[in-house]
Amino acid sequence: MSKPLHIALVAGEASGDLLGADLMQALKQRHPHIRFSGVGGSKMQAAGLTSAFPMERLAVMGLTEVLGRVPELLWRRSQLVKNLLADKPDRFIGIDAPEFNLGLELKLRQAGIKTAHYVSPSVWAWRRGRIKKIRAACDLMLCLFPFEQDFYRENGVPVRFVGHPLADSLQPQDKASARTALALPVDTPLVTLMPGSRGGEVKRLGALFLDAAERLLREKPNLHFLLPCASAARRAQIERLLTNRKLPLTLLDGGAPLALAACDAVLIASGTATLEALLQQRPMVVAYKLSAPTFRIARHLVKSRWFALPNLLASRALVPELIQDAATPEALATALLPLLDDGSAQTGEFALIAGSLRQNASAQAADAVLQGLKGD
Repeated sequence: MSKPLHIALVAGEASGDLLGADLMQALKQRHPHIRFSGVGGSKMQAAGLTSAFPMERLAVMGLTEVLGRVPELLWRRSQLVKNLLADKPDRFIGIDAPEFNLGLELKLRQAGIKTAHYVSPSVWAWRRGRIKKIRAACDLMLCLFPFEQDFYRENGVPVRFVGHPLADSLQPQDKASARTALALPVDTPLVTLMPGSRGGEVKRLGALFLDAAERLLREKPNLHFLLPCASAARRAQIERLLTNRKLPLTLLDGGAPLALAACDAVLIASGTATLEALLQQRPMVVAYKLSAPTFRIARHLVKSRWFALPNLLASRALVPELIQDAATPEALATALLPLLDDGSAQTGEFALIAGSLRQNASAQAADAVLQGLKGD
């Protein structure tokens, strides 16, 4: 009797744990006796992964935190390399966490173990020199977006566009039922404000978005605003910003999907939330601000023409995107105002983009991972 297929996976944070668990379920459907090892969180462990150590040891945010943890991270990676070379999995899959996983993949591939990387780093936008390391480390790159596939093909990296798992799971919600769930009038024009989930984002964008809301209110006095707060800390931060303001605004604890479903348009920070807004088919204006030193560095490193994900997916300026000094209250309000009357120029294309991303990503990724392996 031949030994069961053995796949090793390493995820470094909660989003990777979810992706990994879904991928593992798809792999088990194809190979019921498959064995999984590596590093993952509670969801991957529930799907059958034997984790070498808690995934949280890899989940590090911030420069100072990373610097303080470098010795441990390097030690854990060397131990993983040693253990995996001894165990010889049929395929290794690094899920996101490129700073940790690409170095791991390189060592394993040099030793003859097939490697795949799931979720492309933004190498197409900045630090393009990383493509050399990716080419050396990866037998296969699994991409969530079609424009990423084109970039890797041009640079000689084997690639497969699998679609986006969020597009598979998120369908547009009915606006009226979302408002009913929030006890809001069905016929009141409503704007959702999403200045980000991190403290630094809210510090840079929170007051700016509230200023823009006040300007919108002057033009449409019957407007109502929603603002979902990612945590208790973010809610407290927003409440401080609301001191001495008289905005018709409802704060939500969490509830971003419902806030997007309920609105007529959204003023939103650049990031993954813009994909959620696109999938909900809600017109948007995208803004972002960096610290001044970071922006001075980034503008020389970033090679992408656009920074808003909907524009990257559309390959054109589909949604207004305002960055740094261009992101003023007046500019944001001016860009958003016409979308309250008619956002169909955006939402019609959103529907097409969403359809292109719905590819049953976990199944596609499982098929790509298994392709060419012995016995498949």
